[in-house]
Amino acid sequence: MKKVLLVLSSLAITAVSAQTTVISEGFDSVANMLGSGGWYTVNKSAPKGASTWAQCGGTGIPPAHSGAETSCALVNFNSTTGAGTISNWLLTPAVTLQKGDIVSFYTRSPSTTYPDRLQVRLSTAGNSTEVGSSATSVGDFTTLLLDINPGYGADYPTAWTQFTATIGDLPAGATSRLAFRYFVENGGPSGSYSNIIGLDTFTVTRPALGVTEAASKEGLSIYPTVADKEVNISLKSGVRIKGVLIYDMSGKSTGVTKAHVFEQSRQAVDVSSLAKGAYIIKVLTDEGDYTSRFIKK
Repeated sequence: MKKVLLVLSSLAITAVSAQTTVISEGFDSVANMLGSGGWYTVNKSAPKGASTWAQCGGTGIPPAHSGAETSCALVNFNSTTGAGTISNWLLTPAVTLQKGDIVSFYTRSPSTTYPDRLQVRLSTAGNSTEVGSSATSVGDFTTLLLDINPGYGADYPTAWTQFTATIGDLPAGATSRLAFRYFVENGGPSGSYSNIIGLDTFTVTRPALGVTEAASKEGLSIYPTVADKEVNISLKSGVRIKGVLIYDMSGKSTGVTKAHVFEQSRQAVDVSSLAKGAYIIKVLTDEGDYTSRFIKK
């Protein structure tokens, strides 16, 4: 089998504080990233093929999600030979992460004919690049943040799509690395799965909120934290909701608002129009304003 590479409200408020960018990469030059930029790649596929993470080009992936046409990274089925297990890693530079940091990136594949798969993993072992010795090992990258299309169905996006993950508990002061792992079983030129994937517009951001615990103490509940159609807001008895505003992680209004909601302390907000990703929700009440985060799936 041969494969071919192929808003709106009258409420007067101050904008939500913008987040801190922990790390950002637009993949303008993968060679520079791997040379002096602190990124690292290693292919642990079995059997090992010739392909590695490289600059976008040719057919299949470009144009990039943003920037110049080829300003994205890609990896493909030639990570292994014949029919094998692909485990091709792209590691970020070492960074200091905190609980609540938001990992965001865009990815796509040209088609679903040969299903692709991508994992995002986390290591808290400092500057370690240890991913184990085999195609199935993960070394120090034991924390799985995302697993895109693990069932090898038609779920890998064929248009640039944003994925996000929220960092959970971490050891105090831990230096960490994130890893993108192109992981496909029965992949390769003769395998049933794997084609080519692109990666672009990667960031880790730290929302400058500092209000989650305070909001909880005031009796604010926002649920679910991973929402599809609605986000529900509930306040302690006697506190009235005056308005609700939703921002993206840069502090820009999404245009999703509900203004002058005085009649109750509970309110549902329709978020079905939002794209997938992380958002800031600001709740205005007659006792003050409270802010939290949620993920639109």
